Amino acid sequence: MKHIFKTLLLLSSILLISATLSACSNKNNTDEVRIASVYTTESQILAHMIKILVERDTDLPVELINNLGSGTVVHQAMVRGDANVSSARYTGTDLTGALGKEPITEPKRARKVVTEAFEKDFNQHYFDSYGFENTYAFMVTKETAKKYHLKKVSDLKKVASKLKAGVDSSWMKRKGDGYEAFKKKYGFDFKDTKPMQIGLVYEAVNAKKMDIVLGYTTDGRIQSYDLQILEDDLHFFPPYDANPVASNALLKKHPEVKSILESMKNKISTEEMQKLNYEVDNNLKEPAVVAEDYLKKHNYFEGGK
Repeated sequence: MKHIFKTLLLLSSILLISATLSACSNKNNTDEVRIASVYTTESQILAHMIKILVERDTDLPVELINNLGSGTVVHQAMVRGDANVSSARYTGTDLTGALGKEPITEPKRARKVVTEAFEKDFNQHYFDSYGFENTYAFMVTKETAKKYHLKKVSDLKKVASKLKAGVDSSWMKRKGDGYEAFKKKYGFDFKDTKPMQIGLVYEAVNAKKMDIVLGYTTDGRIQSYDLQILEDDLHFFPPYDANPVASNALLKKHPEVKSILESMKNKISTEEMQKLNYEVDNNLKEPAVVAEDYLKKHNYFEGGK
């Protein structure tokens, strides 16, 4: 009986070690492309574009790791090796978030700092931008813009004390490019500033529950509600260029993946990304369908086996 117990214990140990090794092997497997994306429409559309291109132009298996809670979660997944491609990283976010640095408003310098740091600190390649940036922007209805003669953020100074603003909850606490720094830079504050979930601000301003809101420049609901974006004329917000990121381990073993991600450089403008988001958020199309349609329209960015 004692001998049987020892045998069973040994077998259990072997199985446990095998499972652990298998898990580690899968995590660091560079023969599979594992694409991580957050819950946003934009991130998922881009993830599907990458998946379609990799499956079309290589024989590598592809896994989508969808609906992660934030860019921080995606970054952690990349660092751990759970994912080896991130569908959308933003220079301004990574500068202050993943790298913990002060905001840099000059685009070329911001990109240089982020690119070099990701290479050195995380062994990840930060690719060139898709061609658009998804930055913060203040926006109002066309009616409000006409009423107060608003075209740029500085125009708000004379009327801000009358306006209720809805802003992203996380922006209220951000250092460097958040609420307190904004007030200091532009020299005014609103009558009332209400922190909200970012997804609710567009409907709030459209329903006149808020006079002005802080949203994202590529959100499809800007088009849905015909909102007007105010120009950040003092260049307060840092650049938030959107870029794919991949582990160097994957790219070294499969340079064809690097070629695919490089082919996406400057292929999507801010206006086009807004329209793609609109197709999903307003017209209720699946992100995979919108991604496929865009790639077909642009000849799959001239790729192919």
